[in-house]
Parts: sequence; structure tokens; C-alpha cells
Amino acid sequence: MRSANIAGRNEPRELVLARRWFRFAFLALPLCLFFTGAVVGQTSDSQAGDSTNSWTATTESQAGSSNPMRTSQSHTQNGDRTMDVQHVQTRGPDGRFAPYQDIETETVKVSATVTRTTTRTYVQDGNGTKTLFQVSEEEKQALPGGDSKSIRTSSNPDANGNLQLARREIQETRKTGADEQDTKTTVLLNINGSMAPATEVLEHQIRSGDTVEIKKTTLLPDGAGKWEVGEVRQTTVTDDGKIRRTEEQVSRPDSDGKLSEVSRTVGKESVDGAGEKQNSQETYSVDVPGMGRENGLHLMQRVATTQHTNSDGQQTITVTEQPNPGNPGGGLRVITENTDTVRSGPSGAQAVRTIQMRDGSWSRGEVFVDMSKSNNVNAIEVQVSPSKAK
Repeated sequence: MRSANIAGRNEPRELVLARRWFRFAFLALPLCLFFTGAVVGQTSDSQAGDSTNSWTATTESQAGSSNPMRTSQSHTQNGDRTMDVQHVQTRGPDGRFAPYQDIETETVKVSATVTRTTTRTYVQDGNGTKTLFQVSEEEKQALPGGDSKSIRTSSNPDANGNLQLARREIQETRKTGADEQDTKTTVLLNINGSMAPATEVLEHQIRSGDTVEIKKTTLLPDGAGKWEVGEVRQTTVTDDGKIRRTEEQVSRPDSDGKLSEVSRTVGKESVDGAGEKQNSQETYSVDVPGMGRENGLHLMQRVATTQHTNSDGQQTITVTEQPNPGNPGGGLRVITENTDTVRSGPSGAQAVRTIQMRDGSWSRGEVFVDMSKSNNVNAIEVQVSPSKAK
């Protein structure tokens, strides 16, 4: 682990936000290892007989000058019941690792059409006292004709330790044609002891040949018992098997209550004959520090990713560009450059991630190098593009 010495300098906002993001990422490590550090040990449950059904893993991660994290995970499957347990530790003032957070997720297949998932999050103080922080439950039900319904709830303990419902989300999806479906999502929040509607999202999705069009309308209560439009997202995805293009337009009410475009994201993904994957994404916005909205959309971020495989393994390079906050009209400049290299072999896989970022003097410097290894090849993965629209 190597880090650049950036103490005592005035750091740009992007660098500060990026460092906060990395710290958050390591506090919420996923159950599948995604360049989160070095796996100290991973073993399969010998009684299960199938390492994909039951396994354990330990991960150590450190980002720049932040405190190192240690995470132990276990995955156990027994019939229709799956249990995932994650223990997170941080290094204390005495240099020793101390418990920080536990997350227990139980998934039960109630029937052929119903699945229930319960997640319990605990926090621990410096004395090792374990306290329930939140309980989340989700029940998914598959309905005839391709329809579905899910209910998600989140509950928090009160001062007496009794669980109080804080949030409920109801989502219903209905097939309206062979290539068309509608989804309605209603979110209710606990306001003064009673559940009240806070958001309603209406989504219409239609497929025509190689093109998928999605319109998502977010409604907000107006205080008089009626819904008013808060945002409209229109996404078009075209995929002919060689090139995938995506364009998303976001509109919100202006000062006169009329919908006007506030941002646009344009993406392109492709694979050449040699198997090299390329992904580019540009984000435009009307909100630019130091500039008024009357100037229209401005390019605020460009992310370019390439992925190829050679004798050294799989290498992914991601370059992110943004304007200089002190000179928003001066064009884009490189903010971060990530290089991920994954090598796999008979005993598993290992990976190295190098992250370079702009420092306070706006020159590029190496922030840290992170290393990962696992005897499970599938545990280390780098995704070049987001999931495709269904």
C-alpha cells in the first residue's frame, strides 16, 4: 500500500468527495469481493459438499490514509434457506482490530412463487456491546402472466429497543403486452407515528426490436392530498449485439411549474474483434457552479473505460474527467485514473488496483494501490458497463 503525501494542501472538492466515497465503500463491503482488499483466508463448508453453496472468507482493506478494515463473511445454504453473515472490524487507537458492524441476511423460499429476505444490521461500540441498528424485510411474489409484487419495509428500534416501522415500499409490476410492462412503486414514511405516502414512481417500459424505451415519472405529494410531478426520466437503450447505446434525459419542473431538461447522460458500449471492451459515458447538466441555468446543458463528466485480456491477465482502465471547479468553462481535466489487473489460475485469482487522483496542486499523483486475492475465481470481478435494461 502506497499513498501520496497530500497533507497540508488545499484539496479540490472532487478529491475530498472521492476519498469520502472510498471510506464509505469499505464500510459497506459487498458479500462478493469486488476489489475490496486482500483475502486472508477462504474455505468451503466441508459438510455442504459444494463450495458455491457454503463458504467463508476474510478480507483486509485499506484506502489511502483511512483506517484499515477487516471483514469476515460466511454464506450457508440449507435447502430453501440461505444465511449470509458479515462481520466488519476497524482498527482502534491501540492498533488492534475491534468489532464495528454485523450484517445478517436470511433468505427463505417460502413457496414456489414467494421469497422472503430479512436483513438485520448491528453496530458495536468500543466495549464490544452489540446493538440492533435496523431490520429490513422484503417479500417478493411472482404472479400469473409474468406479473410480480414486492413489499419492502425498514424498522428502527426506539429508545426502549422496540422496533418501529420507518419505511414501507410497495412495488407492483404488470405485463401489459408481450414486450410492454408497467411498474408502480409507492413509498410510505413514518411521519409523526403514522405511515404517509411520500413518493410514487410510475414506470412504463416497452421493447421494439433492438430498442427499449423507459419512462419513469416520480410523483410527490403537494400537501393537499394530490400528487404532482417531481421528475421525469426518459431512457432509450439500443443494442444490436455489437454496439449498445444509452441516452437518459432528466426533466424537472422549473420556476413556472413547467418541465424542463436539467441533465442528460449519453453512453456507448462496444466490443471489437480482438475482444477489447470499450465503454464511454458523458453527463451533461444545467447546474454548473458559477454559471446560470440560462446557458443550457454543459458537459460535466466523461468516463471512459477499456478492458482487454493479454498474457498478464485481464486489465481494465477507467479515466474520469471533470471541469476544474475554479474554471468551469475551461474544459474537462482528468480527475481519477484507475487501472485494475486480474490474473486467474488453478488456485484462484489475484488482482491489483492502482488509483491516481488530482491532488491539491491539480497535478496527478498516486493515491493508493490495493491488492486482492482469493481461491474463488468468481470472487474477483471488474464490470465495464452497468446492467442492461430488461
